Amino acid sequence: MVHTSGSLVSVGALVGDQARAAMLLQLMDGRAYTAMELARVAGVTPQTASTHLRRMIEGDLLVVIPQGRHRYHRLASSEVGDMLEGILRVAQRTPSCTAAASRNLPALREARSCYRHMAGVHAVAIADRLLLAGHLLPREGHWQLSAEGADFLRGLGQPLAELLQQPTGRPARFCRGCLDCTERRPHLAGLVGEAMLDSFVKNDWFRRVEGRRELRLTPPGREALWRLFGLTC
Repeated sequence: MVHTSGSLVSVGALVGDQARAAMLLQLMDGRAYTAMELARVAGVTPQTASTHLRRMIEGDLLVVIPQGRHRYHRLASSEVGDMLEGILRVAQRTPSCTAAASRNLPALREARSCYRHMAGVHAVAIADRLLLAGHLLPREGHWQLSAEGADFLRGLGQPLAELLQQPTGRPARFCRGCLDCTERRPHLAGLVGEAMLDSFVKNDWFRRVEGRRELRLTPPGREALWRLFGLTC
């Protein structure tokens, strides 16, 4: 008989509940939410939501951020986001688990947040262009930025430019590919991917949609994707 890790079983049980899965998918947009907001997402009472959240905190899937009278919940780490995205890929599912989110599938496939970085059609196309230009160099377990690539990405603005002034962290945490669960091809992840999304939002090239993972491409963003990456959207 194969020995089964107790940790694997416990994490699987935490993720496998429908209400908790809905909360976790909501938190994959990289933002923090109150228990009341997550209760509405999961369709449960605030009391039931608090029980679910406490279990996920104890299981190291979530952390709590106190702010004034409120307590906000977010994913505990990028590794938790990676795990959830991996489960979606293995299950061959879309990034949504609710009927309301399913209606937004075309928009979610175009551009969405994958924890703190960008996923979807546009994100995969950007990664393709960066790889083709030699700005990103595939390595074992991570992607390496070439000198030309770092110069190019600094031109996208803050906070990406600041991050690239002093690269830090493990190579796989700093810059890597993340297999897109709808496109089945990699988009850019790690600290570089996160800072790129923040720069895109700061430039008003993409806008976050309140309460959803969807990212909306703006007219200036459409022009920037063509000018910088040769993408017609």
